[in-house]
Order: sequence, then structure tokens, then C-alpha cells
Amino acid sequence: MNGKKKTYGFGFNPSESQHHFLVVIPKSDTGRVIIFERFSWQEGVEVQKIDYSIDKPKVELDKKKWKLIEGVLEEEFNTRLKQEKLPTGRWKIGQNPVHRLFGKEMVLLAWAIEDCDPSVVPTAVRNWKGLSPEERWWLFTMTNAATGGLKDRRGWRKAIKYALTENPIEDSNRQMDIFDLMLRRKIDD
Repeated sequence: MNGKKKTYGFGFNPSESQHHFLVVIPKSDTGRVIIFERFSWQEGVEVQKIDYSIDKPKVELDKKKWKLIEGVLEEEFNTRLKQEKLPTGRWKIGQNPVHRLFGKEMVLLAWAIEDCDPSVVPTAVRNWKGLSPEERWWLFTMTNAATGGLKDRRGWRKAIKYALTENPIEDSNRQMDIFDLMLRRKIDD
């Protein structure tokens, strides 16, 4: 063995942990991109079988919104993979495995833009990039615990949308204080 780690997609190595996210990108421009959180990996198969009883869809985006964030996600993840001397990834039509921590960050951004006007996506991206990976993981964890389902868009999920899309950062060196914003904003349905 050459000592290199075998990874799939964006840093996913099933020999370390089978917990990952799977981004399913349709061929059709009118299709919807679905991001699943998964806890098992089927070795030796070209296409993973989705089991809806255990594989949880976290978010769906229309393909136009996905196109607005896919390059940012690819650049962010590949920069960090290169730092770890791991193979980089590329989005492709079909299934794209993503390391569990990258997946949390990706879903957080997708939750923020799932119902928004496409014109505010650049603001969401800037604000998302202003957060450290650890802050993104924490926000995903808190949001997922309260409203992590595909259709439940209340509470934390709604707060993430407002925090990332309605809080423009003008100075890219200034990190957004998302926690303060979320505490001040009353988001109850």
C-alpha cells in the first residue's frame, strides 16, 4: 500500500468514518439538488442506494441556487484538503460524497438560501465565509437538533436564513457576530 488515504468526492474516507453527506446533482437544469446526511457506505458500488428510513435528506435547492454556491464550496473545501495533502474534489452530475464536517458547513449555507431571493445569495456566501469552520459546525449542530428535517424551516433554521442573508458584511476582514444577531432577533413561529 502506498500510504495514501483513499477518499471519495470531497475528503470522504469511509475507512475513518462512514458518516458523510451525499449531494445528488440532477442532470436536468430544472431538477433539484438534494443533500443527504448518511451513516453508512456501500463499498464497491458505483451508485449508493438511498435508504430513506436511515438516510436523511437535509435540504433541497433548485439547480440555479446550487450553481450560485457550488464554486464557493468547491474552492473552500479544496483549499482545506490541499492543506491536509489530500486529493481535491469536483462537483459532478450524480452523487458526490462529502466529508461529514464539510457537509455540516455546506448544509448550513444551503439552509440559509433555500427560500431566499437569489439576489441575496452573495451576502449569504460572504457571511458564511466570515465564520470559522468551528462556528459553522456549531450552528449546524444547534439548527439540526431543532429543525434539521427537509421541510421544518422554523426556529433556528429561520434564524440562520436571516443571519446569513440579511446581515451584510461590508469589510471582509470583520467577522460577523452571528451569535449576537440571533440572540437579538426573535424568531418564533
